[in-house]
Amino acid sequence: MNTNIIRREEYDILNNMLKSERSEFLALYGRRRVGKTFLIRNCFSDKKDVIFFDVTGSKDAPMAEQITNFTDCLGQIFYGGARLAQEENWNGTFKILTEAMARTDSNKKLIIFFDEFPWMVTKNSRLLQNLDYYWNQYWSKDKRVKLIICGSSAAWVINNIINNKGGLHNRMTRQIHLEPFDLIQMKHFLISLGVKLEHQQLLQIYMVTGGIPYYLVNIQRGLSAAQIIDQLAFKRKALLLNEFNILFSSLFEHHEICIDIIRLAAKHRYGIGQEEIFNHIGKKIKGKKGIKILQSLEDAGFIMSFKPHFHKRRGIYYRVIDEYTLFYLDWIEPIKDTLLNKSFEDGYWQIQQKLPNWQSWSGYAFEAVCYKHLKQIKRALKLSPIDVPNTWRYVPRKYSKDRGA
Repeated sequence: MNTNIIRREEYDILNNMLKSERSEFLALYGRRRVGKTFLIRNCFSDKKDVIFFDVTGSKDAPMAEQITNFTDCLGQIFYGGARLAQEENWNGTFKILTEAMARTDSNKKLIIFFDEFPWMVTKNSRLLQNLDYYWNQYWSKDKRVKLIICGSSAAWVINNIINNKGGLHNRMTRQIHLEPFDLIQMKHFLISLGVKLEHQQLLQIYMVTGGIPYYLVNIQRGLSAAQIIDQLAFKRKALLLNEFNILFSSLFEHHEICIDIIRLAAKHRYGIGQEEIFNHIGKKIKGKKGIKILQSLEDAGFIMSFKPHFHKRRGIYYRVIDEYTLFYLDWIEPIKDTLLNKSFEDGYWQIQQKLPNWQSWSGYAFEAVCYKHLKQIKRALKLSPIDVPNTWRYVPRKYSKDRGA
């Protein structure tokens, strides 16, 4: 599967980083399942004249286990699979890595890829402090070194790497926020998988998956959009059935509160005010903590903030823009217990699409898709760059024959 064209901008950044004659420090972030690991491995793992050191953090694992996994990878990549003596802390572990890097061919570039790095940073591990020290003292002085810090928790990467106030401040040379595919990218991606659908059917797939590559790669060729959605969501072991809780628990420290916020915001089609969110959720998220949680949800692409025009109440409002989340809450969750016990008959989703609930929901979902494609819409309509897109509604007068819009 060739994603170089689909992710052209990201591949250009990575290839330019590899060609540069200086050390590089890249921060890569994006929500779970968006293809971060695939992007890096596909770009670097088979390149000649490159040593690719790839290690992944383990969720909820203690420091000793993280270091064991890290040391095993060191032995595999730099010492031909030899088992190395394990250090007790990250300082000693990074010392082994630094010594291993020094022993390599001076003509080879060194790609150091720390995947799911936030999971490695366990309490009191001092991993960030050691990363700071070894980058500034050793790795940044070696022009062969291309360090990539990657994480699904966008807020963590932004706060601790990109906006670091300590020794890593301004040390990052590049960053990539890997976002879900847009509609045209999804179309090309599915074509590469042998899945060819009309535009209206592609839109239906997008309104369910939000352009997340991991969901799309599980689509079977030769099926209609309705049949695809049946397979993805309404079978007993469907991919999207248990994804919701897994998704939030893997991304957010306060995932229960995040889910409460998402549920609340999803009930308000045209947005809900920040104060109203705080009042509904309770004291546990008021003030700086609450704003931080809302920002983390926005950084991860689940909600968007905006200031509505011509609105009686001023302030910041939020609305849910993640397609899978909207689809899950309205269509999967209400029947989840049934689906856990048995699959629905083929054609279930085709029947649902004929019901009034679908008409109402699909309008909201389509609006969410439009919000994600404002640049493309403005370009297609040849609107001025300074034009501000916004919602608008027309409510007809009483007894009018107009239907409203």
